Amino acid sequence: MVFSSFTFLIVFLPAVLAAYYAAPTAWRNGILFFFSLIFYAWGEPVYVLLMIASVWVNYEMARRIGRLREAGGTGRARRVLAADCALNLGLLGFFKYTGLLPLPLGISFYTFQVMSYVIDVYRGEVPVQDRFLTLAAYVSLFPQLIAGPIVRYRQVAHELEARTETVEAFAEGVRYFCTGLGKKVLLANPMGDLYREICALGGSQSTATLWLGMLAFAFQIYFDFSGYSDMAVGLGRMFGFHFEENFNYPYLSRSITEFWRRWHISLGSWFRDYLYIPLGGNRGGAGKQVRNILIVWGLTGLWHGAGWNFLFWGLYFGILLILEKFFLKETLRKLPGFGRHLYTVFFVLIGWVLFSAEGLFPLWERIKILFFAADLPAANAMSLHYLRNYGFLFGLCFLGSTPCFRDKCGRFYWLFFLLSAAYLASGAYNPFLYFRF
Repeated sequence: MVFSSFTFLIVFLPAVLAAYYAAPTAWRNGILFFFSLIFYAWGEPVYVLLMIASVWVNYEMARRIGRLREAGGTGRARRVLAADCALNLGLLGFFKYTGLLPLPLGISFYTFQVMSYVIDVYRGEVPVQDRFLTLAAYVSLFPQLIAGPIVRYRQVAHELEARTETVEAFAEGVRYFCTGLGKKVLLANPMGDLYREICALGGSQSTATLWLGMLAFAFQIYFDFSGYSDMAVGLGRMFGFHFEENFNYPYLSRSITEFWRRWHISLGSWFRDYLYIPLGGNRGGAGKQVRNILIVWGLTGLWHGAGWNFLFWGLYFGILLILEKFFLKETLRKLPGFGRHLYTVFFVLIGWVLFSAEGLFPLWERIKILFFAADLPAANAMSLHYLRNYGFLFGLCFLGSTPCFRDKCGRFYWLFFLLSAAYLASGAYNPFLYFRF
């Protein structure tokens, strides 16, 4: 288990910042690596050894690939790369899909990060990193270690070697961090409470109540994950790094294609550049393009977990993207903007029904309630009860899903911090959803 959020805020983060800025510039990667290991090891020290071993193997593999490329041994370099990818994916698959051991935190994220480094070395897009400590600092950076975004080596290669920390960048990082913290604590957590309360009703849920619960889950997962990503971006700024943003107001999208350009941007671009395009991408005709989309989205679903619901969730969005690409593009273009938005929100919500279901039987039960259950007066009264109690919060969530949240409310980041700290001081434990992926 990682630090409690309150301990992180009042003990760990101040200690890291003090040590980092007190140290000479040449020591700062080492400082970050040391504190990242402490952060990751809290409660599960054995998995620190796994992460270090993973970094070491990939460090040596990349050096080997670099030497082979310089000697003209492209074929041998390709075989080393294939062995490295098989080892990384095999390790990820063992922990994620066999259920024999507890899942190490963040293994999906740091595995994809270190794989992107080795692949880019093979492609000649980044130089080989000869200093193990520098590569280890990149992989283990605690701001984004356990729940992303997936930061590619080439995005921060220069800053790992020489970065400039400024007061302006630090202040910007503080604003990002406090805004992300507010998203998580003040919006995602209460939406999660509502979702769990509605799920606990079981078969007594009405159609309206369950739709309300799924809307709560949609807000929970968005503010939970985008909040963590904002915090990661902010922490990166504090230490001189510029991580790319991972979300771009996805619930404003007017197509499923646009939604996936705005949601979890780092994962989508990773699959595009390291799987979809190498498979052939849009080349080779419609049949191969459909095949490639289904492969990518099936694996995107499985990346999130071993359950059938995750596979169905990935394939569901793959099929929607195929339909939009080949059949619905012109139809959607003719719809008014509001109609396109309603279409997108509806199918995204159905996607969250698949994503959040545990097992096939609960999934079928949810579908029956959402589309076939009769709404009884008592059940509808319960829905009105939830709307009265959570209506204001839903309003804040709608606002927070738009640029207005950052443009108009971002100046109150200090208030978000104070309210969040007060909530966390109560001892409530609400881990980030993406810690388990």
